[in-house]
Amino acid sequence: MTRVLSALVLAALVSVVVFLLPPLATLVLAILVAALSFDEYADLAAALGATIPRTLCTAAVTVACVAAGSDALPLDMVLMVALVVLSGFAVFRSEPGPAALVNVSASLLPVVYIGLPLGSLAAIRLIGRDATALLIATMIVSDSMQYYTGRTLGRRKLAPAISPAKTIEGAIGGLIFGSAAMVVGGRWVFPELPPALVAAAAVVIVAAGMVGDLFESLLKRSAGVKDSSSLIPGHGGVLDRVDSWLFAGPMYYLFTRYMQAP
Repeated sequence: MTRVLSALVLAALVSVVVFLLPPLATLVLAILVAALSFDEYADLAAALGATIPRTLCTAAVTVACVAAGSDALPLDMVLMVALVVLSGFAVFRSEPGPAALVNVSASLLPVVYIGLPLGSLAAIRLIGRDATALLIATMIVSDSMQYYTGRTLGRRKLAPAISPAKTIEGAIGGLIFGSAAMVVGGRWVFPELPPALVAAAAVVIVAAGMVGDLFESLLKRSAGVKDSSSLIPGHGGVLDRVDSWLFAGPMYYLFTRYMQAP
């Protein structure tokens, strides 16, 4: 019951912010989610022995989210400054040795792993409510069918060392039904695009979401924890809830932003 109530509250919150409020509200929500996700990521990094400057990284993730989600800042400038500042910090705070590369890499990763993807999700809202709704529907169908197909037909493990509960059959079910949902919805959201193009993009986007889920599971498994935190009752942490979106979101953004009908 706790898990269901948490899901309902989250769904209501996201629905109000994304569909009833101006696009700026979605960006503000993305920034909040980015900050919470980074805090959980930093805990995982610490558990893996990496030392990262939390304050500087939080700022870099936040600015990257704003740059990707609006025209307020040039994204290339943000990334280059983040590289120089975070690497420069390591020069003065790290001792020579293998840990230096680990610490710098762990500091830079959340900028592109958390900040940019969540900013791209906010940018999709700028493209339109319909485009945003299609992504949400696609991800919900994919996640649901991965679970139900895997539970009903699952026999072979997809990535037993990373996520033992996931099956190849579940992944195939999620890929088929999630892609189908995007193709059907795409007839109204992207009527000018050929169905074959939407179908190809759908497969890439849904598959990317699955990889994002497994990537976060890899981080957690490596750190020896089940959830990124216990912030959301019955669901774990914020990073646990957005892991698939961090990979699927940027792919969908690229599709909606740059794909044009031939």
